[in-house]
Amino acid sequence: MAETEHPRHILHGFLSPNICKELEFIHKSCSTIGYRQSVFSTTLPHLIATNSPHLIMPFIPLREKLKEKVEEFFGCEYELFIEFTGLISWTKGASIGWHSDDNRPYLKQRDYAAVCYLNSYGVDFGGGLFHFQDGEPATFVPMAGDALIYTADSRNVHSVDEITHGERLTLTLWFSRDKSHDEDYKLVSFLTKLPLNYPNTGSNAYLPLPASQNMYWFPPEQSETYESGFDIRCARLHVLGYQLYSKNASFVADAQSSRDFSDIILEPLRVVRGSDLFDYEFANILHLLQVVQFYHWKAPELKLSEVKTEPAKIVSVSASQQENIRLLKLELLKDQHLVETIFQSGMYGEHVEHDLVKFSGMVGLWESYTSNLWHDLVLRLPKWIENQSIFVDTSVE
Repeated sequence: MAETEHPRHILHGFLSPNICKELEFIHKSCSTIGYRQSVFSTTLPHLIATNSPHLIMPFIPLREKLKEKVEEFFGCEYELFIEFTGLISWTKGASIGWHSDDNRPYLKQRDYAAVCYLNSYGVDFGGGLFHFQDGEPATFVPMAGDALIYTADSRNVHSVDEITHGERLTLTLWFSRDKSHDEDYKLVSFLTKLPLNYPNTGSNAYLPLPASQNMYWFPPEQSETYESGFDIRCARLHVLGYQLYSKNASFVADAQSSRDFSDIILEPLRVVRGSDLFDYEFANILHLLQVVQFYHWKAPELKLSEVKTEPAKIVSVSASQQENIRLLKLELLKDQHLVETIFQSGMYGEHVEHDLVKFSGMVGLWESYTSNLWHDLVLRLPKWIENQSIFVDTSVE
């Protein structure tokens, strides 16, 4: 790299369209409340903690490739450790003023940053332009697949315009020369605590397990009372046109019940679209959300004839079921206007033609996708433990 006063670099087309969609699927299936207003995040430790460790697998080659690009461009080969990997999305109202990534004492260990964009300015979201205070390029226009790398110091003070609509999705990594901040050591430690004895475990081994409710309630300042706002998992289903059904909803609504609706979505649920109920029990809200988001990732590229399905169990919603659906919606989406402001109702999946028959086949395809990732993780884990590092090991390909 030639010496420059403001060291930064753009990698056009760094991510393929399919990996952008896969990471979008992971984020919209698993994200929690983020670190600032109207921001949502999915970190690798969070995926492990919610029994979705297999979903870290698509990140592994990207982390390695990005680290190589950063080391090559900034002339620090074999010197860097990955300090943080996460998916971050900004929705309406999110912005950040002029700052450098090392301007907070607890982030002094960060030397370099890489931001990969999963969707595009002017197509998927408005606002969100990335500006540098000095040097060229002064403004970076986020486009799906592009990556921006820069030094995380005062040479690259930057800001991001307020999001006006849509959701700006990124894969963000920070790098450090300080080995004590190596993310891999922490991740390997978390993974060794999991019962990853595939294939001896059953198919339920990789069903996601939700974290605490306050990690999913927006806005976060309402997390103790839940008197307003919404559950972000239910909100993501709502903007795609789905509703939840639980046979226990009416019992919870009883004034004498000691349970609340946040308990209900940790139990088996069915999904409703319009007046049709898909008569299949998902283990919990995250299981249902993962299958729905998987459908919206994969459906556009699949023909119905390519989806192997059992006869779809689709029934009409009865009056009593409709009341249960209404109760769940009322309690979990208390501010529907806010839901549609934050997640832009109807914007996501608008090009996906919904078909409950095809959707029923997606349950099996999701299980196959998940099982393959789980198996791959288990094969690689012994080498990761041995080296205390997460890497692509070609000997197990």
